[in-house]
Parts: sequence; C-alpha cells; structure tokens
Amino acid sequence: MNILLAVINFVFRVLQTLGLFRADLSSRVTDRMPLDSDVKEGELVIVENNGLQKWACLKCPGGCGLKIALSLNFERRPRWRVCRDWIGRPSIEPSIHQKNACQCHFWIRRGQIQWCPDGHRRLHRPAMPTTGPIPR
Repeated sequence: MNILLAVINFVFRVLQTLGLFRADLSSRVTDRMPLDSDVKEGELVIVENNGLQKWACLKCPGGCGLKIALSLNFERRPRWRVCRDWIGRPSIEPSIHQKNACQCHFWIRRGQIQWCPDGHRRLHRPAMPTTGPIPR
C-alpha cells in the first residue's frame, strides 16, 4: 500500500508541475498524531488506525502558521468528514473556521482552498478601529 501511495503522490506532483490541475493541498495517511513540525504547508495529514479516520491536520492557510487539528470522530462535536480522490486531493466537510486571531474561514474541495467571504486571510487585513464613533 505504501508503494501505491508513493506512486500516487509522484503522479500528483508531476501533474501539478505540468499545470494540468491546480491543488493547494496533497494528503497523506499516518497512524499517529503528527507534531506541529511534521505538518508541512500544502499537506493534509490524516490520522487513521485500523481503517478508522481520527484526525485531519493541516497548517492554517490564513498565514498564522498554526496547526489545525480537525476531529473526524463521529461521536465528537464539532466533527468533519474527509475524503480523497484517486490522486490524493482531499475534500473536507463542513467548512473550517479559525476562532483565533487569524479568523480565516475556508472550504477544502479537491485539494483547493476556497475562501469564504467572511474569512479570507483576515490575519493580513487591517484591524478595525476600537475607539471613536462607529462608522455608518
């Protein structure tokens, strides 16, 4: 199975390099929760044991650099579902909304980050004034 995944990842990178499709994220499966340093930009790490998906981890694409860990456990709330196409591009449901200072809000569909109107890279937006009259 590991050889098949290596071949799929190689094909993914070749097709992406040739510009045949766009993808912001590839994916890989592991049996242990990754450390922050083990999660690379542009990669979704799926933690799976005995065929049961437990976590999906990725670097926040909003610019804050934090590792986002999404529960895939059906008995927990909130929870997400992740699936991968034949070349390993992940899709996640529902959307991902950071509640920290970053406040980014996005979908992952076929390996692409699709920003929600209320959360596109808020880390880089100017802060709203906290004093003075409220603008109308």
